[in-house]
Amino acid sequence: MFRIPPRTGTAAALLGLALGCLALGPALGWGFVLVQDMVFVPDPAFSRFTFGLSGGAPRVVPSDAVVTALSSVLPGELVQKAILLGVFVLGCSGAALLVPAPGLAPRLVAGTFYVWNPYVAERLLMGQWALLLGYAGLPWVVAAAGAGLRPGRTALAMLPAAVGGFAAMTVTALAALPVALGRSRAWAVRVTAVLAAFSLPWLVPALLRPGTVTGDRVGVEAFAARADTPFGTVGSLLSLGGIWNAHAVPAGYETVAGAVARLVLAVAGIAGFACLAGSRLPYRVGLAVAAAAGFAIACLGVTEPGRAALARLIGVWGGFAVFRDGQQFVAPLALLVAVGLGLLTAAAQAAGVRGRGARWVGVRGRGARWVGVRGRGARWAGVMALVPLAVLPTLAWGAAGALEAVRYPRDWTAAREAIRRDGEPGDVLVLPFESYRRFPWNGGRAVLDPAQRFFAVPGRDVVANDTVRVGTMVVPSEDERARTVERVLERSSEALPAQGFRYVVVDAGTPAELSSIAAWLNRARIIVNGSDLRLYRFDGPVAGSAPETGY
Repeated sequence: MFRIPPRTGTAAALLGLALGCLALGPALGWGFVLVQDMVFVPDPAFSRFTFGLSGGAPRVVPSDAVVTALSSVLPGELVQKAILLGVFVLGCSGAALLVPAPGLAPRLVAGTFYVWNPYVAERLLMGQWALLLGYAGLPWVVAAAGAGLRPGRTALAMLPAAVGGFAAMTVTALAALPVALGRSRAWAVRVTAVLAAFSLPWLVPALLRPGTVTGDRVGVEAFAARADTPFGTVGSLLSLGGIWNAHAVPAGYETVAGAVARLVLAVAGIAGFACLAGSRLPYRVGLAVAAAAGFAIACLGVTEPGRAALARLIGVWGGFAVFRDGQQFVAPLALLVAVGLGLLTAAAQAAGVRGRGARWVGVRGRGARWVGVRGRGARWAGVMALVPLAVLPTLAWGAAGALEAVRYPRDWTAAREAIRRDGEPGDVLVLPFESYRRFPWNGGRAVLDPAQRFFAVPGRDVVANDTVRVGTMVVPSEDERARTVERVLERSSEALPAQGFRYVVVDAGTPAELSSIAAWLNRARIIVNGSDLRLYRFDGPVAGSAPETGY
């Protein structure tokens, strides 16, 4: 493992903090950033959903539990901002750690690229903070696995991915295992044990509720990588883009000049790693294998045979559905490119002052390093550090305004307080029955309905739809109860009283409130009647409600 001087580590962390502030911009204002899968709420409560015991597959485990615990100490707004800024600080300093150069500039170039690239931009716009937390910890995991540190140190490096959950741990395993295996089989077994232990929080509820871990051919088609550059899907993935969701592509990303620059930068990083990463780098072969494997997984959805093979795997075990969104597995490639760019910077910086006493030592076989440079060439290295920002400028300032902090309406808070004060049994139904919503108070941005977390109460389930619509494709719900409610709503609301609901939360102005469920809601009392939300309560005995639990 490379030792990074304290001042260099501090500089890399501060650079990450500065880049995080630049990228988030208005998202750092007071309130919550609600975009796509990113859902934070004020004063969250532990519930069955928090632990994967209700709802769909346990993708929020243990990330939601960690956020809920932290929010009991700090305001939820600060928790979200600390996590998002932590991604940039942890990722930048970790990538800097992996560059075997004594100077500061090459490390900062690697750190800058690692946290400022299409992968980070698209996943941030998708709201997948838990995956990005694992991505930020990836350099530390590679360093620990390659150096053969004590299992406790390796576990500490994996902690961000463990908090991130299923997808973050899968991406981390993809990188950690080849690197550990390159050291020894015995060490690989120990790393596997750490990975398995950190996977238990989501693996146990998945095994307890196997019906939620599902997938089908529609999901394979819907979540396959897409071309977001002129170079097709493979070229987009090589540029570290290619996400399936067109709404997660940064503004101005389609320009030819920018696409060419990002592809050239990625190829240059790959070439730099291939040519300059000496055999003394303990992670060299393992990271190369992980990057190649991740890129191959990402390309599975590009071809019809690949999609068919993945659909068959999911048919064997639903857990393989994590590979449907293949683009997330180019994370090891992003790390390889970052280190390669750092090595190129070191080599070029040394070459620029070779006649002034600098020497580039160990191209292959002896470990890549340069000596004898005392601050010369720093201007050129500084320019290199700005290149990632120049080729992806629209990540700045909240991804050109796509990320902005907002506050929940007072109607939401009033409804939650009414539900929490009520000790009678019965669950909460959220209408309209759609997974992603565009609220006026959120600037019309698409976001996974926050109601399931916002109205969470111990012993009371909140039932919301988790069906995902991608163009004309519909990926069905993973929650059996949600599927049942959806069938009832499609036929007749007369069967809804038997579903165990005491409360119904309805977005104000919902057309369904005036049609299929109007007769049912007329039997209920209106508890909150605001401009943003209505809360209905059914008094009397409630049939079929969820049993009381300790959560």
